[in-house]
This record gives sequence, C-alpha cells and structure tokens, in this order.
Amino acid sequence: MDTLSTNLAENWQQYGYWIVAVFAVVAAYIDGKELRVPNKLTFPMIIAGWVFSMILWEIQGDAWYNGLMWSLAGTFIGGMTLLPFYAIGGMGAGDVKMMAGIGAWVHVACIVNSFLVGAIVGGIIAVAMVLHAGEWRKHYNQFFYIFNEIVTVKDPEKLSEIAGERKSSMRLLPYGIPMAIGTLMYMGWNGMLA
Repeated sequence: MDTLSTNLAENWQQYGYWIVAVFAVVAAYIDGKELRVPNKLTFPMIIAGWVFSMILWEIQGDAWYNGLMWSLAGTFIGGMTLLPFYAIGGMGAGDVKMMAGIGAWVHVACIVNSFLVGAIVGGIIAVAMVLHAGEWRKHYNQFFYIFNEIVTVKDPEKLSEIAGERKSSMRLLPYGIPMAIGTLMYMGWNGMLA
C-alpha cells in the first residue's frame, strides 16, 4: 500500500473513532434524559458501521468482505455483552443495540474492552447513586435477593417478569451513560481519539 493510501486509511479510521465518540455521547445523553436509546439512532449506526468497515478495508487494500466480517463480529459481540442482562430485565434493548452499534465500528477487541471499562464505571456510578440517596441497606439486600433469584429461577422470561414488577421500587441507572464513558475512556487511553 502506498503512502497516499496509508494516510487515507489512517484518516478514515480516525474519523470512524470520532463518529463512535459522538454517537456514544448522544446515546448517553438521550438515555440519561429518557431512559432509552432510540432505534432511529442505533440501527443507522449499526448499518453505517458495516458500510464504513467495508470501505476501510478496501482503502487498506484488503477485500471489503473482510471488513464486513469484522464489523458483523463486533456487532454480535457488542450486543452479546449486554444481552444476558436485557434477557433477565436488568436493562433496556436500546442499551444492547447501542453496544452493537459501537461494535459495528470498532470491532471485537475494542468493544469487549469498552464494555469491561464501562461495567466498572457503571458499578462505581451505581454505588455512588445509592450512597448519595442514603439507600445502601435497601439496595445491598436487594442485590443479594436478585442474585438469589438468578441462581434459583434460571428462566430468563420469569426473571424478566419479576424484574418488571420490581422496577418501580428501584433506583434506575441509564446504562448508556457508563457504556459511553467506558468506550470514551478506552478509546482515549489507547490514543484512538488523538
């Protein structure tokens, strides 16, 4: 690949990282405000990630279908990071699709690491919310009650039903926020937003 193609590919990839950053911030803002991440934001992000990856691979001199393959893998893994929590009623489908959309652009390794950082951030935010509200004992007991349900009930449909009934008594964390923070922190730490 000549110097011009290399520069074009690097610039193209850098634009992609910034698109992901903007998407994450917008999705987190909407989730914080409305407790949902809308399909009109997530579905176009997923499809655009597939197209972006095909073009990026072509620019790099590789076959477009390799880019699509990596993008599809990132989409799948991104969605799978949160799907179990959605299945038992622990979060909304928009959060799952948000991670699938990010995965479509940044692929497998980045989405897994972004999820891990986001999960840590989410845990810290959740503890801070509970401490700030002075509801430590209630949520501490509720955590073990929910954990026991997961271990004993095991049926995702029943768990989702139980979670739906309990939702009004819980302090809700719009999970798009920690996932966005985790993505931005991981990308920033690795110089992807330089």
